[in-house]
Amino acid sequence: MSSMSENGRTIRLVTLVATLALALLVAACSVGGPPPTPPPTQPATEPSAVPPRPVPGGCDGQQVVPVSSAAELIQALASAAPGGVIRMADGVYPGNFEIGRPLDPPARLCGGQGAVLDGGAPDSGYTLHLSQADGWQVSGFTIRGGQKGLMVDRSRHVVIEGLLIEGTGDEALHLRAGSTDNVVRGNTIRNTGNRNPRFGEGIYVGSAESNWCAYTDCEPDRSDRNVIEGNDIRDTTADSVDIKEGTTGGVLQGNTFAGARMTAADSWVDVKGNEWTVTDNSGTDAPEDGFQVHVILDGWGERNVFRGNTAVVNGPGYGFNVTKRDRDNLVACSNREVAAGAGLATVDCV
Repeated sequence: MSSMSENGRTIRLVTLVATLALALLVAACSVGGPPPTPPPTQPATEPSAVPPRPVPGGCDGQQVVPVSSAAELIQALASAAPGGVIRMADGVYPGNFEIGRPLDPPARLCGGQGAVLDGGAPDSGYTLHLSQADGWQVSGFTIRGGQKGLMVDRSRHVVIEGLLIEGTGDEALHLRAGSTDNVVRGNTIRNTGNRNPRFGEGIYVGSAESNWCAYTDCEPDRSDRNVIEGNDIRDTTADSVDIKEGTTGGVLQGNTFAGARMTAADSWVDVKGNEWTVTDNSGTDAPEDGFQVHVILDGWGERNVFRGNTAVVNGPGYGFNVTKRDRDNLVACSNREVAAGAGLATVDCV
């Protein structure tokens, strides 16, 4: 009898302990719960240097004007309405064409690559000239020939996208005379300098100091905050991209350069302006250096940043040649050189 009582007390004691432990566990879960599962680790990334930008809306819209001849195109450009779309059919449009007024909402000139603006001989002017043409969007078609392919003067917020520009006498595309806040994206440029190899740049931003009196009343050509991204530039006789003194705050990002045909330049990219961000570009076959920074005038060629670029130089120079070392230009260690005879850079990478 005594043994049975002791067994009963033991069973009750074990039950009480188990009940108490269960209650404590429930209380803990209700208050704090199980520790949270940590989120998966994400690789660190640098913020993009280029904010989202509007892109052209193709060749559709409420006010579409179809054209199929040079005469029809000239008339459509002269009478374009705000928000209108000029849609070029495939075919050759010989001559020099001009867009000479701003429109709000912006108008679009577009077509497939089979629609060709043909400027003719390599000394015959601008094949397409945008002058005071704020907001226009031009996309998709081909510009061929002429002394200069596409010239943009005194224009803001222009979008130039998906063009093929080829066979020009001098440079292919030029932003000049205070043309600011424009986007040059996803274009293919090739075969420049057929009139004068010295002037055969792919993309040219601003004006040389020697031309400021001709285009900007002897003041710096402040063609500022332009974005040049995702373009393919090859077979140019001069620089793939020439960024002049007087320009500030632009972005050169995600472009590809091939310099095997260069005869009148020694690098793909020549930066003479201030505060340009040069990121994620890649180039092959430079005559000397991949990227250069020059000080043409005191106060210019300063505070430019190079990050994440790949320079397959296959030449005797540097991947990044900063010609004056006291101007706060930064070459990040995320840049890479391949087959640059002199090494990565003239300055220590950061």
